[in-house]
Amino acid sequence: MMDPECSRLLPALCAALADPRQPLADDTCLEKLLDWFKTVAEAESSLLLLQENPALVELLSHVLKSQDVSARVLSFSLRLAGMFAAQEDCFLYLQQGELLRGLFGEGGPLCWAAWSVPTVRSGWIQGLRSLAQHTSALHFLVNSGAVDTVLSLQGDPSLFVASAASQLLVHTLALSMQDGATGCSSLWGGMWPACAQKIVGHVEESLQSTVAPQVMQALNILTSTFGRYHRPWTEVLWGQLCPLVARLLERNPIPAAHSLVDLLLSVARCPALSSSHSSLWEAVAQALRCVSPMQAGPLALGMLKLLHCPQALRAQAFGVLLQPLACVVKATGQAPRPSGWLDGAEGSSLTVDALLSSKSACVGILCQTLAQLEELQPLPQRPAPWPQEPLQDAAVTILQLCHSSAAPSSSDGGRFCATLMGCVRVQRAALDFLGTLSQETRSQELEKQVFAVLLEYLGSPDSSPTVLKKAFQTTLRWLLSSPRTPGCPNLSPRPLLFLRELFPVLQKRLCSPGWEVRDSALEFLTQLSRHWGGQADFRQALLASEVPMLTQQLLQDPESYVRASAVTAAGQLSSRGLQAASDSPEHPQAQQGLLGELLCILSTDSEGFPRRAVVQVFTEWLRDGHADVAQDTEWFVATVLQAVSRDLDWEVRVQGLELAQEFLAQRLGRPCCPYAVDLPEAASATQVTEVLQTLCRLQLFDFAFRALLDCDRPVAQKACDLLLFLRDKTTVCSGLREAGDIPDSASGQVTLQRWWAGEQGQLPGDLQPETTLAFLRSIDLEGLQARLAQSSDHAEKSPQSLLQDMLATVGVLGENEADCY
Repeated sequence: MMDPECSRLLPALCAALADPRQPLADDTCLEKLLDWFKTVAEAESSLLLLQENPALVELLSHVLKSQDVSARVLSFSLRLAGMFAAQEDCFLYLQQGELLRGLFGEGGPLCWAAWSVPTVRSGWIQGLRSLAQHTSALHFLVNSGAVDTVLSLQGDPSLFVASAASQLLVHTLALSMQDGATGCSSLWGGMWPACAQKIVGHVEESLQSTVAPQVMQALNILTSTFGRYHRPWTEVLWGQLCPLVARLLERNPIPAAHSLVDLLLSVARCPALSSSHSSLWEAVAQALRCVSPMQAGPLALGMLKLLHCPQALRAQAFGVLLQPLACVVKATGQAPRPSGWLDGAEGSSLTVDALLSSKSACVGILCQTLAQLEELQPLPQRPAPWPQEPLQDAAVTILQLCHSSAAPSSSDGGRFCATLMGCVRVQRAALDFLGTLSQETRSQELEKQVFAVLLEYLGSPDSSPTVLKKAFQTTLRWLLSSPRTPGCPNLSPRPLLFLRELFPVLQKRLCSPGWEVRDSALEFLTQLSRHWGGQADFRQALLASEVPMLTQQLLQDPESYVRASAVTAAGQLSSRGLQAASDSPEHPQAQQGLLGELLCILSTDSEGFPRRAVVQVFTEWLRDGHADVAQDTEWFVATVLQAVSRDLDWEVRVQGLELAQEFLAQRLGRPCCPYAVDLPEAASATQVTEVLQTLCRLQLFDFAFRALLDCDRPVAQKACDLLLFLRDKTTVCSGLREAGDIPDSASGQVTLQRWWAGEQGQLPGDLQPETTLAFLRSIDLEGLQARLAQSSDHAEKSPQSLLQDMLATVGVLGENEADCY
């Protein structure tokens, strides 16, 4: 039921919308209004809604009689009428007054000046799409001439209108087939229902057109039809239209080739079509031979993803996918390539000259091919055997060509080198693909080639920051997947040798003038230390370099992103005992150590990123029992919380609460898993009392209670979670529960708010354990948690608020009635 207050406001709003002299609500308000009407209509009868609110029908009638309404209001009214007419009884009700024929028929807005506005044409189509849900609507579409208008709108200059028209035709075709009683046997004889026949006939005519846009419109209708509807009639439709589609492949040039590929993929994925449908596979095979490489790639990949694709077609598709790489390898090859590498690509329509026709074409085809092979590699239905080593070799060759480190022996190889030299797009695509190939088994020789080209990229001053970042990521993937000697935790000889060669390069990158490079190097170092910081060979190689010292120096970097990454990297190195040894003990930073330096950053750094990184590192240190933290954990927690509580960055405060919760979990136990078989023992009353005394000393309650009323909702939510955890963990203290006068929930909330606002000097009991615990239990944390879970504009998003705001825009409401926010 519609809210009574909304029903009261609705007539005034409808009158304002119908009045062209009134200032209009913006499109966002009208969209929200439609969403609300849709929600109300779905919850109850649309007919009842109109009968109880006649102002809505009056608005539609006024729009139909008066052609001076704005285009936005006209579009809104068309969509509103279609939405109500989606229910058949309401459709018949509106049809009695000729409202629907007036709004959507040939004598309505189609003849008005407003029809020239794309918004009106779009609203007209969307209204029809909404009402086309039942038999009465289908008859209306045919008899009113709406189908003919929709067919013509496929060529609308507005892409939004043209796309909406195409989708409406697809929906109408499916509705016609759902309504028709004709069986598939009759369909094979061409006996389609009248509305369906009209659309299918239009598609047949368009497929035979010599105008490419008209062909594309027909192909788009079919693509959406086969992609959305999987009924037996779709197989009949394909059987009827397949010869026309096949004839398109015989034209030169092929019209709308991209749309044709989309159609073939949509038909191949349609479950309604038999997997042995030979006409489909013949069309796909012909398309793979005829379309351009940029269009053949997606079609080939789509076929290889199918489980029911014929084996011969899979082989052809994989050959098409390998063609660009085969051209590169063939043009630049000096040593004999692995047998079978070019077999699948022989007889290819793609030649070196075609690939090198322009730089943009070469780059586009290679990037697409590498991305498609990267997508195919992890799939279980990928071709077998998978040519791992040839693909690896091809990726390395492309990277060498881009870096001018290849020495091609032919003129074609030289042309490739000149075309690809310094191309960032191809470099990034090849590095991504090479990283994916790291998951497969490989020979030591090829692994050596990969590490060599990666080291070349990491060390070259010509590598752009984005390429360098990709090179670091690919290097990490190859190191992580490197085979290890059974029973030996250390790195194998080849990766270890590579790391020893890498650390001098990493030193240079940490001193790079580009901040992005320094940042990527620090992120890479953090990952290396996290995975191998405990291995003796890695530790020895790292400590023999200047990397730890440079990392500590970057804590003072002028760029905040770099300082944040340096904090993370230094924290990880320190956790592993890999921090730099200072050569100058008299230096102030050497005396205070890394802990002191990070505390200084937390208190004084002007940017939020480094401060957030510091709190994250401190939380990890607390969780892992870092030596500097274990010396005096209470002092550490108190010092960090004192700095965090004053921080203006809400993310720093949230992370401070996470550190506080980690401290609580260590003292009181982790949250219980509801599915655990053996629940941990609850802390005793004595333990809880001692912990509460500690929390009071550390002023953790002060921090948590202030955060509970924080203006930033994530902070308040985290504080609520922390206090709920603490309250649940202290339920064992029944003795403490009786201590002092326990305020009720309402007074507890008031006291907290007065204290937070500074109207009360301190919380009850000077934050002593007994009174603090009693006060904690007096706060309705569950209620607060529920309120915090609501969106910040939940009140303003109400329908009543929307109507009030729209009426306030036109001055209908008094000054104090509008819900302005």
